[in-house]
Amino acid sequence: MGLLDSLLGSGTGLAAGAPAPDFSLEDQNGKRVSLAGLRGRNVVVYFYPKDDTPGCTREACSFRDQYTDFTDAGAEVYGISSDSPASHRAFAAKYELPFTLLSDPDGKVREAFGVPATLGLLPGRVTYVIDKQGVIRHAFNSQLSPARHVAEALQVLGRLG
Repeated sequence: MGLLDSLLGSGTGLAAGAPAPDFSLEDQNGKRVSLAGLRGRNVVVYFYPKDDTPGCTREACSFRDQYTDFTDAGAEVYGISSDSPASHRAFAAKYELPFTLLSDPDGKVREAFGVPATLGLLPGRVTYVIDKQGVIRHAFNSQLSPARHVAEALQVLGRLG
């Protein structure tokens, strides 16, 4: 990866074929969710910078609007940012998000996945499709095209079955 790519936060950190790191994070309702507890299901994990900002709202609402497509494909969706559970609760309520938001306050899970920062400052926007065995089957990074994360994930889920 070149200097420009590094500055722009391109790349996905972990790539397809890598085992997804296990994590245990608090959701918007104060419940702990672990990736290991989701084995046997396809999971879409998307990392985003901040609740209730324009790009993140567009991305979350895209996942919301196509949520039935994800559940029909047998997948669960989880959004992760460093925002608090209370912030997630307000964000989810405001936009009627039907999926779970997880709080990664110290960025340890983001770091474990290797999610790059944009310009070295802004937390990256990367989506991972994880299969039933806990293996990453697809990773997609785009800070500027938040809605594409949904299309990319659904396309991969269609192949996973």
